[in-house]
Amino acid sequence: MPEGDGDDQAVAAALDDLGFTVRWAPWDDRSVDFADAEVVVLRATWDYPERRTEFLDWCESVPALCNPAAVARWNTDKSYLVELLDAGLPVVPTTLVEPGEKPSWPRAPFVVKPSVGAGSRGVARFGADAAGADEHLRTLHADGRTALIQPYQSSVDTQGEIALAYFGGIYSHAFTKGAMLGSAVDASGLYLEERMAPAVPAPEVRALAEDAMDTACSLLGILRAELLYARADIVRGEDGQPRLLELELVEPTLGFRQADAGAPLRFASAVRQQLA
Repeated sequence: MPEGDGDDQAVAAALDDLGFTVRWAPWDDRSVDFADAEVVVLRATWDYPERRTEFLDWCESVPALCNPAAVARWNTDKSYLVELLDAGLPVVPTTLVEPGEKPSWPRAPFVVKPSVGAGSRGVARFGADAAGADEHLRTLHADGRTALIQPYQSSVDTQGEIALAYFGGIYSHAFTKGAMLGSAVDASGLYLEERMAPAVPAPEVRALAEDAMDTACSLLGILRAELLYARADIVRGEDGQPRLLELELVEPTLGFRQADAGAPLRFASAVRQQLA
């Protein structure tokens, strides 16, 4: 989305107050010299799933990219969830099915999605209809896409997800997101519409988000402060305990419209920190 999804509207003013000159630009606009900018912040680059190689090549060409190209490469493929799971983090159980492989379907209901995707496009939930799941999997594989299978977390229907936003590795704020499966597609066609509201995370939810940040940075070999922004999406499992659904490090909506008035200021300060 060339000028974002509207959530970042207050951020430009906060950056302007710190002396930045800010402007939007599509990542694939060849007339823009991104290498000339002091800092380039990824925002609503939601067309990368269909052009991931091209997008990552562009990321590698931008010296002052936030978050960095190595982070984008790791995080734009949801196979990172398996890495976090293998590291001992309580992640929603995740299985990868490469093209040509046959899955063992979990107990219904479950979700099938592309491992490279954004905005919940290509995500489908299935009950006892294994034939429908087989067909969806064949469609993903026919496009050369790896599929990701997860048991559906029923708490999403009643509690939704809670998203915790971090700037410069430090917790900023949280907001809830309602169930997206079955939601209408935005007019842009790039993502499903979300119902969001401010939230205060429970201590065990906050602890999981902190552990997710630490584990991801350990796997990436970076410090938390090197991440300009991050969003940890957490749901309750069937046992009531929090589980990580996603750790978004590339293009997440950060919930500024659901946050306190200080959130854009904290983000602007984190941008200054990156320059240091």
